[in-house]
Amino acid sequence: MQTFTAVIHKEEDMYVAECPEVGTVSQGASIEAAITNLKEATELYLDEFPLKEERKTLMTTFEVAISAKA
Repeated sequence: MQTFTAVIHKEEDMYVAECPEVGTVSQGASIEAAITNLKEATELYLDEFPLKEERKTLMTTFEVAISAKA
C-alpha cells in the first residue's frame, strides 16, 4: 500500500480530483465519488507505469496580489 495526495476542487456541478504525485485526474458528482474515481484511475495508471521510486510530496500555500481592472 502507498499513500498519495488528492487535491479537489469544484467545477460547476462536478468535483475534480487530482493526484499531484502521479498526474492522474478524475471527477465525480460528490467528493467521495471523485476520490473513488481518482483511486481507480491512479491504480490503472500505476499498473501500466509503475513508479521507480517512492516520492514524497511537499504541499504549501502562497499568496499573490490581485489587482482589480475596470
